[in-house]
Amino acid sequence: MDKIETYRAVGTCCKQIMFSVDENNILTSCIFIHGCSGNQQAVSKLVKGKHIDEVIELLKGIPCKGTTSCPDQLARALIAYKERKSKPCE
Repeated sequence: MDKIETYRAVGTCCKQIMFSVDENNILTSCIFIHGCSGNQQAVSKLVKGKHIDEVIELLKGIPCKGTTSCPDQLARALIAYKERKSKPCE
């Protein structure tokens, strides 16, 4: 079973994003906590099964009411995940 990652969203109605990624960097689950239910359900279904690099490319920089959005926050969460994975354990 893939480990559930948690990301605290900033600047959006969504407060938290929970997701999991398999050993091939495929997004296996994505759940938004709070925010616009319909949009978040749609985004979650559309990104499931996609490589995280593809998701980042598709969603990074999408604005909503300001300079970010729930999809942009997911991209940022995945970027942070990749950065954590690339650093050797200290």
